[in-house]
Amino acid sequence: MRTKARLITGVVGTTLLLGCVSAPAVSQPGQDGKRVLVFSKTAGFRHDSIPEGVAAVKALGERGGFTVDATEDAKAFTSANLRRYDAVVFLSTTGDVLDARQQRAFESYINRGGAYVGIHAAADTEYDWEFYGGLAGAYFHSHPAIQPATVEVEDRAHPATSGLARTWERTDEWYNYRSNPREHAHVLASLDEESYTGGTMNGDHPIAWCRNYEGGRAFYTGGGHTKESFADPAFRDHLLGGIRWAVGDAQADCRPENGYRPLLDGTSLDGWRQAGPGSFTLSDDGTLTTSGGMGMLWYDRQSFGSYSLKLDWKMASASGDDNSGVFVGFPPSDDPWSAVDNGYEIQIDATDVPEKTTGSVYGFQSADLDRRDRALNPPGEWNTYEIRVEGERLRVFLNGVQINDFTNTDPARSLRDGHIGIQNHGAEDQVSFRDVRIKELPATADAVTAPAGPQGE
Repeated sequence: MRTKARLITGVVGTTLLLGCVSAPAVSQPGQDGKRVLVFSKTAGFRHDSIPEGVAAVKALGERGGFTVDATEDAKAFTSANLRRYDAVVFLSTTGDVLDARQQRAFESYINRGGAYVGIHAAADTEYDWEFYGGLAGAYFHSHPAIQPATVEVEDRAHPATSGLARTWERTDEWYNYRSNPREHAHVLASLDEESYTGGTMNGDHPIAWCRNYEGGRAFYTGGGHTKESFADPAFRDHLLGGIRWAVGDAQADCRPENGYRPLLDGTSLDGWRQAGPGSFTLSDDGTLTTSGGMGMLWYDRQSFGSYSLKLDWKMASASGDDNSGVFVGFPPSDDPWSAVDNGYEIQIDATDVPEKTTGSVYGFQSADLDRRDRALNPPGEWNTYEIRVEGERLRVFLNGVQINDFTNTDPARSLRDGHIGIQNHGAEDQVSFRDVRIKELPATADAVTAPAGPQGE
């Protein structure tokens, strides 16, 4: 049974001062005080799509509720001025666009929690500035002719890509990069090199990514060469999602993700089995939605002992009162109550008492509520859980932030070997899931210890 409690509220923006020492063009202020600077200075090739890009970001500001200023004057890069901005967009900048003092000011801005958004030729910028190279994620190497290509969407929970199908057909100038950012950045989308000619990254070709970097946030997309890109609704949504994440209006897990294999990729329910009443509906876009209950869909092909389980989920109701959860550590059974009695549930519902609400180990241990509230996206938006089990230790990460650290001490239960499942709680509870994936970890005799910093690891 559930007891109603407060609804988790979103992040409220802090009102920022207006104006800029270098007098950029100013748009109307956003409702929540968030402010973005678009910087489009070029010292090399100049894209003729820059005016369209500036206009598009300003329009996105009106839609997303943030102010947009635009400048090509590097004098805007002072510590005092950058403090006014929640994100700086490098819009097809090229070459060396900042001097040493301006670079130091921008580094300090990122270190204090600022954000960077790079569009297209932002990767063709500041080749001799190591900090910038890490921030952008990769430098430009070459490109073939403008042509259609298939973009494969790898992360469908991040706000920059959550509205896209699994593949995205579009025309642009497709950059090859000097290095692959996958090891140090979280790849959101990549190119299918077989879908066009001129790709040189050996079949692993990231084209959009994000990362937490040196105290700040960084988002990059390789699209945006053509004027038409900035009129494309899907590309504009992609940019808006990236900016919303950068300024902190939406949360996502932007830690590098490698070595996972899919358990539920959205194409079928092979390997999954329904226990108890109710069911799940699999849509054409790969989203799995609960129906009826109280039951559970569980993976019956294998039990797991030491692993990192990731999955994306969202609540449908405006209140967040959608009871569901992820079960771990239970024996095989077609009785969903067996999982309740023998395993552990990581709760999703946002309206219950602390030990039974989002991020809790249901009935046993509350999440860190302050961290949870900062990391949680509201109903209707996607969230990502990582549930990490090592020995009898269970940690919960919400959108990349560790919010719970629980150790089983009940001799009647064990996390060392068990199945995983997702709950359909009742007819009025509507919760959707996507992209369940797992990475098995080395077995450990005892629960490991690790610092629980803001991003966990």
